[in-house]
Amino acid sequence: MRRAIAVIVAAALVVPAAAYADADPASDVLLGTSVFYPYQPPVPASLQKQLNAEAAAAAHAHFPIKIAIISSPIDLGALPTMFAKPQQYATFLDQEISFQGKQPLLVVMAGGYGSAGLPPAATAAIASLPKPTGRTGAALAQSTLAALPKLAAAAGHPVGSVSATGRGDSGGGSPALLVAILVVVAVGLATAVIALRRRAARR
Repeated sequence: MRRAIAVIVAAALVVPAAAYADADPASDVLLGTSVFYPYQPPVPASLQKQLNAEAAAAAHAHFPIKIAIISSPIDLGALPTMFAKPQQYATFLDQEISFQGKQPLLVVMAGGYGSAGLPPAATAAIASLPKPTGRTGAALAQSTLAALPKLAAAAGHPVGSVSATGRGDSGGGSPALLVAILVVVAVGLATAVIALRRRAARR
């Protein structure tokens, strides 16, 4: 039983490591969350909460969207040649995350924006957006915060004021939290198995 618990916990720890080793990390992260954040340096937690809440508010206003913020070639895994080519990467990433259905997508890089699957009016509005003013993950996240309401409004789904503590999901910049959750779940499952076996033995 001890060996089984060790195997379960080890498997839980391997999951986030596999995401880092993936050829295209954002394609994995965006299957479960709305925003992919750069790994290094990480986007401040407060800024992540703001953008997560804004993305959730957009979805609530019937403008669901996946966002990939790419600040360096490292964020592209084995696809560094797509860095500084936001539209090319958006086209590629769209194929990776839309196999089960349409997934409107916005890619944000220092050079500008790329998109896929957005309503025509929102796609047209991207051309009028000013380019991000910085290259760091934090600067790109700030630009995304300013861009998202404009795209939602252009598509006819305006987003009201958003609180950082409102709706939102965790992004790809918090792998430690994911590890902790997986470990807790694994230990809980192992404990449940032990309890069931003890009850069976008593019977």
